[in-house]
Amino acid sequence: MPCRISSRQGFFFMKKISIAIHGGAGTILRSNMTQEIEQNYVRSLNDAVTSGWNVLTDGGSALDAVTETVRSLEDDPLFNAGRGSVFTSDATHEMDAAVMDGLTKNAGAVSLVSKVRNPVLLARLIMENTDHIFLCGAAAEKFAEEHGIVPESDEYFFTQARFDQLQKAKSKAGIILDHSDDKQLGTVGAVALDSNGNLAAATSTGGMTNKWPGRVGDSAIIGAGTYADNDTCAVSCTGHGEYFMRAVTAYEVSALMKLKGLSLEGSAWFAIHESLAKLGGKGGLIAVDRLGNVAMPFNSEGMYRACFTSGMDEPLIAIFEN
Repeated sequence: MPCRISSRQGFFFMKKISIAIHGGAGTILRSNMTQEIEQNYVRSLNDAVTSGWNVLTDGGSALDAVTETVRSLEDDPLFNAGRGSVFTSDATHEMDAAVMDGLTKNAGAVSLVSKVRNPVLLARLIMENTDHIFLCGAAAEKFAEEHGIVPESDEYFFTQARFDQLQKAKSKAGIILDHSDDKQLGTVGAVALDSNGNLAAATSTGGMTNKWPGRVGDSAIIGAGTYADNDTCAVSCTGHGEYFMRAVTAYEVSALMKLKGLSLEGSAWFAIHESLAKLGGKGGLIAVDRLGNVAMPFNSEGMYRACFTSGMDEPLIAIFEN
């Protein structure tokens, strides 16, 4: 859904700032959503989007805003990232994350880490301290320690709800996606436009419950789950990663704007409801363009999302279509 506020204030134009976040998309049924559960998610989404908004209103960069927002979501056990990450079939954790700067098109990504409290911080560290984009597994964790990131114990990432979800998946001999059961678990992401006109995107995930160890989804793959370009937009995706990788969904939104001249809303809608849907993929995305417009389309039953733009008195927070 769009989150549009005019950038015109009185008789002159102000520099617009915008931020949008997601906490995952999938089978989020109203029948399973108690008032208490909904309030918990609304509160967490509000806290996260406000943390990023405060960075922007203080004159901070879009890159700082998305990093801080995703870091806060990684620390929240409600979401499938960082502390709330789901279990693999080996009852371990494997986390992925990526960041991208729309000004320079520099990016950093990490996957298959199990001891890093905030994978998004490691992804940014890789972007800013190496000539590489993507580090994986034990080598990425070694790099993290060498740069001052203290490893966490397995106990830090253990939550009973996640472990119970693993047992449920094993009993069904299958995998469980971000929001495909009543536990309401999800990938997290943020996109932002700062007062200097720069865009950035960040995404983080714990993957799929009961997934094959070593599987990497779209979140850490630049162009699939995460993308930012100052000429067009910043995008963060959520859903069944294999489909987003096949469709190169995050980049497609930008390409449709640049090559076809479509609006952000039109490009984002097409990427989800046409390209992704035709492959059988379910999920959604958040995106912000260089004018501060926001789009948050999804083709699943729901998507945890929020946005805050210049001219709004408070953030828009939503879970279902209406």
